[in-house]
Amino acid sequence: MKMSRRSNASLLGAATLSIAAVLVFLYFNSISHETSTYFESRDVIRQLKQLDAHWETEILKSRMGVTQDYDLLVAPLTEMKRLGASFETMLHLDPGQQTDEWKAHRDVYLAALELKTELVEQFKSHDAVLRNSLAFLPSAADDIQFQLARVEDPVLLQNTATNIYDLLLTGLEFAQSATSDKSAEIEVGINRVRAASDLLPAPLSASISILLNHINLIQREQPFVNELLGRIAAVPVAERLDAINQMLNAHQQQAVEKEQQYHLYLIILSAVMALLLLYLVHRLVRSYKVINDVNKALQEANASLERRVEERTCELRNAQTELMDTARQAGMAEIATNVLHNVGNVLNSVNISAELVTRRVRDSKSRGLAKAVAMMNEHAADLGNFMALDEKGRLLPGYLNQLVITLDMEQQSIAEELERLTKSVDHIKEIVATQQSYAGAADLVETLSITSLLEDALHMNSGALTRHSVAVVREYGSVPEIMGDKHRILLIMINLISNAKYAMTQTDNAARKITLAVNIVGGTTLRICVKDEGEGISPENLPRLFVHGFTTRKEGHGFGLHSCALAAVEMNGQLTAHSDGPGKGASFTLDLPFKPAAGAQ
Repeated sequence: MKMSRRSNASLLGAATLSIAAVLVFLYFNSISHETSTYFESRDVIRQLKQLDAHWETEILKSRMGVTQDYDLLVAPLTEMKRLGASFETMLHLDPGQQTDEWKAHRDVYLAALELKTELVEQFKSHDAVLRNSLAFLPSAADDIQFQLARVEDPVLLQNTATNIYDLLLTGLEFAQSATSDKSAEIEVGINRVRAASDLLPAPLSASISILLNHINLIQREQPFVNELLGRIAAVPVAERLDAINQMLNAHQQQAVEKEQQYHLYLIILSAVMALLLLYLVHRLVRSYKVINDVNKALQEANASLERRVEERTCELRNAQTELMDTARQAGMAEIATNVLHNVGNVLNSVNISAELVTRRVRDSKSRGLAKAVAMMNEHAADLGNFMALDEKGRLLPGYLNQLVITLDMEQQSIAEELERLTKSVDHIKEIVATQQSYAGAADLVETLSITSLLEDALHMNSGALTRHSVAVVREYGSVPEIMGDKHRILLIMINLISNAKYAMTQTDNAARKITLAVNIVGGTTLRICVKDEGEGISPENLPRLFVHGFTTRKEGHGFGLHSCALAAVEMNGQLTAHSDGPGKGASFTLDLPFKPAAGAQ
């Protein structure tokens, strides 16, 4: 029975999927893109015919002298070529129109357009020559009239002037109506003027010769320009476009008929699908009753499970209490480890300061003072003569003056180192006080100079930096005094500078460089960056840098960066790291809220 039901359900599902697939196929085929393409093509053809008519109008205006700019003949052609390119686009977008008939109509149209373009180019060149000659006639007539005034023979003057004016009038009439009769009159007029020019002065004869050349050009170019206009008008560009339009109409009619056929199939199959859906609804109603029966059984099972869950929840609460106690003890141990690690970093600076004070006391110039006093005691009886006459005595005052200056400098240097030693001890006290509670001590916000704080951090690492020949590059921006937790920031900087120094222990001395930068970003963030040229960080280690206990050094413990990240978060800031990979150095960036001190600029 179960096998029969499964078989019927499978057959029903297969039939439904088949009908749905056919419906989708018919739907997509009934969506005709040819309609939109058809109207786009009609618009393109209409614009092309308008441009062709406008083109011919501009040609006539140019011929009649209404417009003098031949560039107006180029614009319609450029636009027609651009619109013609849309035929190629539609040919690729609509495979249904990629027929031999379409290509034949397109090629015939393009050939007609090319022929008309060539004829227009010829018209432009010949019409330009004709216009130039016609424009020259008035100035030539004025020049000849001026020179005729110098002819002394009145009869010759009268005949020449009459012949020239008749020739000019005939030439202008020929330009308006190029008939064979007018051409013959021009020939007769040219012969008369040329015969009379031999009797005229040489300059006047030369001017008349130039005039006759232009009359000859008008006689030759005017009929050719008229012929070109006729040939341009005869090019069947508009007719070719109409033929394309008729072909599109036929294709559109076929597409509409095909679309209607698909719509009919779609309606029939939709009705079949609706019947299947009704059948499925009937099956679902029957299944709903079975589901309700199963739900009752499940509710009873859920009630049993809830009792068991409550029992497990009590057990989990007891286990959670034990885990919290264990976690608290582990957190206290972690804090103690961080304290020892941070105190150890500061003790390095304490050792450096103590070593410098010891060395300067050991190498003090105060022994020279004892020698000078002993020399004065030896000559106590005649101290005046000794200091005035003896060679060593005369040098003694100058030596004592120089010794006073040197001892004063030694005292100042020792006082500075003792001050740094005191700062380091205070920092150790603050580290212990800051981390005495499980969650960390409350912030101790005070006014501080961030650049001075960075210099203190560098000094606390100065011995190690000098010992490893590490150069420090300072890129300090203009940062006013701020309100901040001095000892937390100092703790982070000491750790970052120390780590940067360790990262360069395997590099050449020339490449050992730490860049320390500080600036204000966006007016709201104080950004401190420590960059080294050391061994770099591999991509797989970057996400784990600030995890407690993670380290890549054999002698490391993985406490420093973890405590630095926690200190940054406690100050509402963030500590991030970046490296381009092993051997390419690394940079650590500390972003803190920028809080300028009262009165700071």
